[in-house]
Amino acid sequence: MSVRRRVGVLISGRGSNMKALVEAARGRDFPAEIALVLSNRADAAGLGVAAAAGIATRVVRHRDFPDRAAFDAALDACLRGAGVDLVCLAGFMRLLTAGLVAAWRDRMINIHPSLLPAFPGLDTHARALAAGVRFTGCTVHFVRAEMDSGPIIAQAAVPVQPGDTEDVLAERVLQAEHRLYPLALGLVAAGKVRVVGERAVVEGHRAPEMAVLNPLEPG
Repeated sequence: MSVRRRVGVLISGRGSNMKALVEAARGRDFPAEIALVLSNRADAAGLGVAAAAGIATRVVRHRDFPDRAAFDAALDACLRGAGVDLVCLAGFMRLLTAGLVAAWRDRMINIHPSLLPAFPGLDTHARALAAGVRFTGCTVHFVRAEMDSGPIIAQAAVPVQPGDTEDVLAERVLQAEHRLYPLALGLVAAGKVRVVGERAVVEGHRAPEMAVLNPLEPG
C-alpha cells in the first residue's frame, strides 16, 4: 500500500464526524490516517474522543488572537507542524480567512448537512422542513472562501418523512454524514478526485458507489 495521507481534523464540539473518520482510518486499506485533531474550544468533547484513540490534539483558542488572520496563521502553523497533507472540517464553527483557504486549496474539505447549493449556512434542517422538500441530505465539498461553497465531491440524499421534527431529521442526516465523510476522504486521499474548472471529477468510481446513500437502507 502507498503512503497514507496525514489528515488534520478541525472541530468545535462533540466531533461525531471526526469519530467516523477515525474509525474509518483504522482500516488497513484506508488511504489516510488522522494525525491531528485541533479545536478552537478547550471544552470540545471531541478532543477527549481523539485522545482516547491515541491521536494528537491541540487547542488554539480564537479568543487568544487579535483578529481572524492571526488565529488562522496559528491554525496553519499547527497543521504544518504536524505534517498534515489534508484538512477536514468537522463541525468547526469558525469562518476561515481567504488566505488560509487559498493555502490549502483543494486539500481542505468540509461536510455540510444539506444538498448544496440548497440551504447553505445554519438552521439547515428547519429551513428544509419549512420549504417542504421531500429529500434533504449532506454534501462533502472542497472548501472555498465563500461559506459552504466549492466543488462537490459527494452527496447523500436523505428522505424527509411525514411528521419529522428538526431534531429527528437532523439525526437521520447525521447517520448519512457518518457514512459519506469517510467515503469522500478516502477518494480524495487516494488521489481519485481532481478539480477541473471548479468541478470535482471523481475518477475510477462505479455509479452505485456514488449513488444515494440512504441510512434507512441496510448495509
